[in-house]
Amino acid sequence: MTINKAMVVGATGGTGAAITEELVKRGIPTIAFGRSRHKLEQLAGRLGNPVHLKLAVGDAMRPEEIIAQAGNADVMFHCANVPYHEMANKLIPLGESVMEAAEQLAIKVVAIDGIYPYGRRQSDPVTEEHPKQPHTKKGKVRLDFERMLFDKRWKKARVMIVRLPDYYGPTANEASYLGSTLEAIAAGKMAFFIGNMTVPREYVYLPDAAAMIAEVAGHDNAYGQNWNIPGGGLISGREIVRIARGACGSSKPVIPLKKIGLSLLGLGVPVMKEVVEMLYLTEEPLTLSGAKYEKWIGPIIATPFEEGINATVKALQQANTEASVQASQTADSRIV
Repeated sequence: MTINKAMVVGATGGTGAAITEELVKRGIPTIAFGRSRHKLEQLAGRLGNPVHLKLAVGDAMRPEEIIAQAGNADVMFHCANVPYHEMANKLIPLGESVMEAAEQLAIKVVAIDGIYPYGRRQSDPVTEEHPKQPHTKKGKVRLDFERMLFDKRWKKARVMIVRLPDYYGPTANEASYLGSTLEAIAAGKMAFFIGNMTVPREYVYLPDAAAMIAEVAGHDNAYGQNWNIPGGGLISGREIVRIARGACGSSKPVIPLKKIGLSLLGLGVPVMKEVVEMLYLTEEPLTLSGAKYEKWIGPIIATPFEEGINATVKALQQANTEASVQASQTADSRIV
């Protein structure tokens, strides 16, 4: 099976933008669906406004709006997400909306998710058969999300879940632990690093993840299953910061945030308070096995951290420069 036409729901988020870029690069007609026309236009502009990319503005919480924009897409990538502090109330209704649309359209769904349902590691590396015994609120919600996706009530929609570890890349944003850290370093500002900076952990470079996700999505027999998308190995926060600083010449401090710091920040920023229960993953890292992917789909794509972090920082710096130029031009036009 090949993907004839794709729809990316949540196309302007970190994973959504990376997957949209990969699909466009492969020449696949793609519908980028999101709430903000401005962000969609920014994404299209960054990709060179390709003719086979259509922009669709809508609310993913409304299945009728997804259906109205889906055209004849045969695969829908569910990349829309909700903030940590809204996960318990909004994640499953969002997923149900996407699945209701897919059911009426009778198309395939590739749902992007993380590692929270696995809970604490009981083996290493973690395969798709690893017991799902989450001990956190968010892990339990994510497991309920999986059960909803694979529920037998969906007769016409076929779904797979692809699971990513923590990620980074040019499109990664505040939804990624590392995204906001690299953004601050690239901007020459003081940065925060969530969790332990000395324990090596797994990270995946988003362009690599997007390429592997697009590949598995094109295999008809891959649906109805979980697929782990492993990263490029293990790296500590200290090493990440060293590479990122070297890429942009920054010497501003990077402050690790643990339980007390996150709790204090959480007084003003609710999402930070919600990060606390997930800190166990920075102390007891969980590494994903790519054995199933390698056996049935193909080789793991793993950009070296030095190369991926350098490329990310350079892209963020370029985006900052372009934003400054645009802001200056807007200000000048107002003066005139």
